[in-house]
Order: sequence, then C-alpha cells, then structure tokens
Amino acid sequence: MNALTQQMRASAAATISLPVEGMTCASCVGRVEKALGKIEGVDSVNVNLATERADIKLHGPVDRQALVGAIEAAGYGVPAATVDLAVQGMTCASCVGRVEKALKAVPGVAEATVNLATERAHVRGNADPSALAAAIAAAGYEAQAVDAGASAGDEAANERKDAERAALKRDLALAAVLTLPVFVLEMGSHLVPGVHELVLRTIGMQWNWYIQFALTTLVLAIPGFRFYRQGVPALFRLAPDMNSLVAVGTFAAYAYSLVATFAPALLPAGTVNVYYEAAAVIVTLILLGRFLEARAKGRTSQAIKRLVGLQPKTARIQRNGTVLEIPIADVAAGDIVEVRPGERIPVDGEVTQGQSYIDESMITGEPVPVAKTVDSKVVGGTVNQNGALSFRATAVGGATVLSQIIRMVEQAQGSKLPIQALVDKVTMWFVPAVMIAAALTFLVWLVFGPQPALTFALVNAVAVLIIACPCAMGLATPTSIMVGTGRGAELGVLFRKGEALQLLRDAKVVAVDKTGTLTEGRPTLTDLEIADGFERRDVLGRIAAVEAKSEHPIARAITQAAGNEGIPIPDITNFESVTGFGVKAHVDGQPVEVGADRYMQKLGLDVGIFAATAERLGNEGKSPLYAAIGGRLAAIVAVADPIKETTPAAIAALHSLGLKVAMITGDNRRTAEAIARQLGIDEVIAEVLPEGKVEAVRRLKAEHGRLAFVGDGINDAPALAEADVGLAVGTGTDIAIEAADVVLMSGSLAGVAAAIALSRATIGNIRQNLFWAFAYNTALIPVAAGVLYPAWGILLSPIFAAGAMALSSVFVLGNALRLRGFQPPAQTAGQHG
Repeated sequence: MNALTQQMRASAAATISLPVEGMTCASCVGRVEKALGKIEGVDSVNVNLATERADIKLHGPVDRQALVGAIEAAGYGVPAATVDLAVQGMTCASCVGRVEKALKAVPGVAEATVNLATERAHVRGNADPSALAAAIAAAGYEAQAVDAGASAGDEAANERKDAERAALKRDLALAAVLTLPVFVLEMGSHLVPGVHELVLRTIGMQWNWYIQFALTTLVLAIPGFRFYRQGVPALFRLAPDMNSLVAVGTFAAYAYSLVATFAPALLPAGTVNVYYEAAAVIVTLILLGRFLEARAKGRTSQAIKRLVGLQPKTARIQRNGTVLEIPIADVAAGDIVEVRPGERIPVDGEVTQGQSYIDESMITGEPVPVAKTVDSKVVGGTVNQNGALSFRATAVGGATVLSQIIRMVEQAQGSKLPIQALVDKVTMWFVPAVMIAAALTFLVWLVFGPQPALTFALVNAVAVLIIACPCAMGLATPTSIMVGTGRGAELGVLFRKGEALQLLRDAKVVAVDKTGTLTEGRPTLTDLEIADGFERRDVLGRIAAVEAKSEHPIARAITQAAGNEGIPIPDITNFESVTGFGVKAHVDGQPVEVGADRYMQKLGLDVGIFAATAERLGNEGKSPLYAAIGGRLAAIVAVADPIKETTPAAIAALHSLGLKVAMITGDNRRTAEAIARQLGIDEVIAEVLPEGKVEAVRRLKAEHGRLAFVGDGINDAPALAEADVGLAVGTGTDIAIEAADVVLMSGSLAGVAAAIALSRATIGNIRQNLFWAFAYNTALIPVAAGVLYPAWGILLSPIFAAGAMALSSVFVLGNALRLRGFQPPAQTAGQHG
C-alpha cells in the first residue's frame, strides 16, 4: 500500500464528511444525527442544514457504506460524489479492464471509467477514497487522488510524466548500449561469414556465449526489470498483461540460452543454441516503443496544456487606494483589476473604466478582436490589445470561463465512446488468449515440428507472445479522443460529453432555432425610406420620440437606431396608444402617427407611393410600419431580427457535408419562409411554441434519422435534450449550458459544421486505429506461430515481432496526432436552393 493510501485511511479514520439530500427542517437534522450516532465507531455527528452536509468524527474503523446506509434508512439520500485518481503502471488495454473491474467491485461505486491515454480513473458513487486506492493497489497498480479540476497542465502530474519519460530514455539508452554487442556477436555471425570466422579465431564460440550471457543479464536485470516487476505479479494474480507477455517471452529465450551455455547436456542433440540477442533486442525495442509512446502521449494533451498556460500567474488589483500585484489565486470577486496593453486578462469581469480591443480567439476561435468599453464583459485568459482597462472581477478560480472550458475538455477527453465498449471486452480476454496460443504453438512445434523441434517450439512461442501485446488496442480510441477534443477546443467547439463525438458523426439533419442562432437575436431598424419633402434625421428623431414611450421591442429598436446615429430625441406631448393600429403623439406641436397600413388608411392617407418597398419587405418576411407627420405620409419603416453575417456561409458548409437543414421557430410562417428562402434552408417548422419544439424534433428524427439540434441553450433546453446531439450556441460567457452535449463558443452557426466535420474525422481516425491494432495483431499471431512455414518456409523472428509490436503502438499514436492538423470545412458565403 502506498503512502497516499495510508494517509487517506488515516484521515478517513478521524473524520468523514457526507452530503445529505432531502433535509427540510431542524427535525430532519436530528433524525440524521441520531441515525449516524448509533453506528459503532462513531464519536460525534454534526449535521448542517444550510450546507446539507454531515461531518462524522470517528474513534474507530467505520465502513463508509454503513454510514450511507444509515442516512438512507432514515429517509434521506446521499448524492453520488465523483473521485478522480491518477493511476500509474497501466501499459495496455487489459490493464484498463482490470483497474475498472477492481474499482467496480468496491462497495458504493456506481460507475468507474479508466482512460489509458490520460492515465486517469473517474469514479462516481459513495465509496471510500481509501478503499478505491486499496482496490487499485490490490490489482497491481498505483493510485493517487487528484482534484477533479486538475488537468494535463497540473504541475505534479507533469513532473511525474517528465520523470517517467526521463527514466524511459535512460533505460532505453542503457539497453541499447548493452544490446548492440550482443546483436553484433550473434546476428553478425549469421549474416556476415567473416564475423563468424573472426569470433572463432579470437574469443571462440564459448566465450562469445559468455559475453552475450553477461550483457543480456544486465539488460534484463536493469532496464528490462520493469517488465518483470509488473508482469510476474500479474501472472500470479492470474491477470496477465502486456508486461507478463514480455517477461515470459524474454525469460523463456534467456533461460533456454542459459541452459545451452552452462548445461548443454540437458538439451536434445542438435538443439543447443543461444537466443540472448532475442531477449536483449526485444527489451530494447519495446523500451523504444514505450519511449516514443510517452513522447506522443505528451503531445496529445497539448491543447489542455495550452489552455492552462493561458491563465496568468498574477493580477494587479486596487485595494485601499493602492495597486497591488497578487497571485491569481488571491483575486476575489468584486476586486477592481487593472490590465495594461498586451497583457492577458487574469479573471472574468466587467469593464469599469477604459476602452480597448481584446483578442478572444482562444475562447471563440474567431480571429477578429472585439471592442470593449464600460460595462463590456471580459474573459480571463484573453489578450488585451491596445488600451488600458480597469474591470470588476465577477468570476475567479474554478468559476471562470477558461476553467470551465478546461474542465469540459478534460471530461470529454476522459470519457469513453460506445465504440470503446467492444474494445474493452475483447482486450480483457486477449492477453490470456495469447498466452494459450503461445503454449499451443510450443506444443504443436515440439510434437509435430522438424528437428530441432525444441528450438522451433521456443522461438515461435516467444514470437507469438511478443507480437500480440495489445498496447495499440488500448491507445486506439482514447488518444484520438484526446487530440480531437483538444483540437475542437482550439476551434471554439467544446464537447461536453464524449459520446457526442461519436453520435454527431452520423447526423443526417441539423435543426436550428431561428432567433439568436440564425439571427442576431435582437430587433434592429433595417429599412427607413423617406417621402419627398422630408429629411431623414428629422423623421427618425420624431418617430423615435413617439416610440420611446412604448415598451414594444420594435419601438426599442427604432429608439436605439436614433441613438446610434446621434440624433437628439425631442420631447413629446399627448402620447396615446391606439389599440390595434399604432401610437401617436405631438412633437414640437406637430402630430406624429406611427402604425400599420390600416392606421394610415384610417387617417385617410394613401400608402401607394411605398407599394414597391412594401412588397419587397413582405417578401423578406418583414412587417412594414408607416409614419405620418403633420397629417402627411412621411416614411415607411421596417424592423427585423437581422441574419448574422456568418449564417449564409455556415448553412452552405452544412449542405456541403451532405446534411439537411431544418429551421424550427415560433415566428410567423411568412417571415420564417422568407428567411429560409434567403438562406437555402431545406425545411421550415414555424409558429411553434417552446413545448412544441420537442415534438418537432421527434418528427424530424422519425423522418430523417439522427438529428443535431442547435439552439441558445436556454429556451431551447427541452429540444436540446430531446435531440440525439444538442449544440448550444454560446457567446463565451454562457458556456455552462447543462442541456447541451456540445457548446459552440463563437456564438456562430459556423461551429456546427466544424463540430460535425471534426466528429467524422475523429471517428474515422479511431476506426483506422482499431483496424490497424486488431487486424495487425491478430493477422500476425498466426504468422508468428509459424503457419507460413510448411508452405513457404517463413518464420517470424522474435526480434522482428518486437519491432512490429512497437511499430503498431507508434503508428496508432502518430495517426491520432494527425487530428491536430484538422481544418474545418471551408466556408464560402453561398446559398443552396
């Protein structure tokens, strides 16, 4: 048991804190305290209604599950907690299966997932953390508790991985130096006749074997000892892993050579030969593969490291009239933070003074800097460009947008896709099956093989053991997920749930909400045409003066347009709302009436002069308003929710991926269909109430197949949850959208095409990896066993088997790293009819 486990047990023996659900009053507190106090070993209990926690002091060992059971028996609940553990010692997919099996056997564990690429175990339930660590230790691995928010950028984790890479590099260098003479002495004699003659003339064959024995012993005892240290105990636990295969294979070759060197009389005539070079070269090649793996694994988590690196270490804040530079962890919500040009924003906040442009590309994936003035929101980690700013901190620590992004990416990287379930089932039995195959190979060659049968049996059995190491199988899925989700984060696409990465690939239709997704989400003055004899600024000022008294969104859009143009709004008198027609008032003594065409007709005014404009506005789905000033028709006005600039190109990109696009909106059908025609949207479902969106999603799924729904994540929450994959369009500060599977940080629909294309690329990459890992390993096992020998005389040397096995893992990692260069589909503005 490691020091951490003992420490966890010691602290657990002193006090345990449990969350409690369902308490509503002081009597509930009393019941929970009474139920817990009856358990033997409990010293005292303090239950807090406000924090909904029970703090239990112990004077002896107490089973955590007994405490949970007592609370549940009293009629209350203990919500499942999550524990993250860093697991050391896992080398292949079968290790993952064993650690998961060990964790699931611990009382109180509801769910346990283990990821080989991140070397993390994520456990949900009410199990004692010390029991989880003990279960992992019993399975033959080491565990260390980590914060759920600790990431690939965590310094302790990085130091451990750096030390591991350094140890591998050292062991590889030592193994290579010791192995090279062995390889030259043995294989040189076979390959170059002159070397064989030279060895015989100088040191003789026996001393050649003695030198090989000494060097190979050093290889196995020092750099190669790691395989025996982990592989032999796994054999005794009847849970062999990759280390076991290497340990058995190299030891078999070494032991046979040992007998041939020092007790040749024990071997049948004609079988006396040594295979020291096989044992030594196998260790060296597998260490090389491990070292390359470790380096590649480091690169898979670079997206997270980059995100963590965006967090400044210090911040300048105003306190008591002075400016202090303090560690980022000491910044509190409400502090006034100062930022100079070129510096990173330390935490999230709201600008109180100054103006600047801020590069938010790390959050949104959009390269254009965003203007910031007083009351603008700023996000920690983004880069201030050319102005000095002061802002009030609104979110610090784990509550910042950047921290939430890192957590989301980590959760997605650590998750398991449905495709991984099959891999886990196969690999759990793969290593034992390989050992059986190696034993059968040995027996078949020994009984039926040509002379020297024992030599053939040994060589082929070792080749089977070495070729079949399932490292590549374990790495095939998680490495692609890590690189794919990391690349997504760089593009402003956050996969909150790993399975969305697989489901999104098969989407047939993308359903989008209109307001805030296709459009800006706020009404804007889009058209203002003035009649002869009137002046634009004067007319807009008078209309805005009347509309300023109205609460209608259209009125606010007109008033805002006047403000944006710097037009002064005059005072009004005699304001009146004419129900069903419009509004009227007196401005500078003149009557001003604003309303629909029927209002103008009521006033006896002919709107015919604006007939062409009204027709055009109607075709665009806009409802025109008219304004009369001093009893004369003065202007036609239209207010609409404008389409985002990025929307046409985004729809075109979705069509280029072969997807149908449907729009679901509560807006009137005429407006919806006009927008659909403008954008080339395939199907329109209009005049839908929020509760009707769920039914619309169900109907589209039934008609077209797998569906992705895109919405703003608030009104659309039920539809987001009902869709196969829900994508929430965030604005950078609205990322904690629980109903969505994917968050698009840019606020642009363009992220949808990027997310779907990335999903297809990642799943394609995983399938390539799995095909390579399974086909490669399973195809080469029969070759290693010698099936090609009777017909073609081909045998696979254990040395080539070791090289092939190492190559398999390196290929999988290299293939996964290709996703780092993924580019979203080119988005050129255009329309699909």
